[in-house]
Amino acid sequence: MSDPNKNKPVDDVTGTETTGHTWDGIEELNSPLPRWWLWTFYATVIWGIAYTIAYPAWPMVSGATAGLLGYSTRGEVARDIDAFREASAARDSQLAEADLVTLASTNEDLYRYAVSSGAAVFRNNCSQCHGSGAAGAKGYPNLLDDDWLWGGTHEAIAYTVRHGIRNDEDDDARYSEMPAYGEILSEEEIAALVEHVRSLSGMEHDEALAASAVENFTDNCTACHGDNGMGNVDLGAPNLTDAIWLYGGDREALTETITNARFGVMPPWGPPRLTEAQVQAVATYVHQLGGGQTDAGN
Repeated sequence: MSDPNKNKPVDDVTGTETTGHTWDGIEELNSPLPRWWLWTFYATVIWGIAYTIAYPAWPMVSGATAGLLGYSTRGEVARDIDAFREASAARDSQLAEADLVTLASTNEDLYRYAVSSGAAVFRNNCSQCHGSGAAGAKGYPNLLDDDWLWGGTHEAIAYTVRHGIRNDEDDDARYSEMPAYGEILSEEEIAALVEHVRSLSGMEHDEALAASAVENFTDNCTACHGDNGMGNVDLGAPNLTDAIWLYGGDREALTETITNARFGVMPPWGPPRLTEAQVQAVATYVHQLGGGQTDAGN
């Protein structure tokens, strides 16, 4: 029988079989892999097969194979969340029933917990609109100042969070609607109203046009904004005499507001979205940011 290795090329210097590949006269040796490397490789293959059997691994149409151990990172996170909730259950129960007006003075530990947990609730659910620092944006109120459309007391803030504003989900949502005066007044009358509104807050304005709009303002705007234009928190009507504008106080923005009106919507965040304790917590957090109003009787 002929030797199968007889015709295989061999390196003259080392006596090692070559692969037959040559580059610039240099032949590639067909040296065997070290034993330790081979056994390590085989071990990783076995480990990989065992892993795909024991843990979720192979993608399917609507998920992945569950694995014999039934492990999932989501399940682990869920268990951690449940453990945290169990540890916080007693304080959450207290917070859900707490009087937010007196909380800081009667239970300092629970108050600190409310502020801390309320900050987390705010970052997860409110910062998308009001900003991570609660400074708001065009159409989204700044929660750091003392200008509140619906009131800035503990109770008012908690109610707003719980029920939302102008939404169709909660029958107790705060609700008001400004008419679109573009369907009622002429462009000239709206232009004059813009000047009058600017005059209320001390901005540069056309005095003659502003004076000509006094009657229209009285007939159409004072029912909500008040005779002096200082607004009404019961109706969510903004104060027109300060320098704070939700949609802007320039002529273009005011013309758009008066012509087509605004209709900002906030969803209700009460149960089941948030627990009552979380509502109380985020109301406490927002109130202490710097613009919270003093509660009646305090």
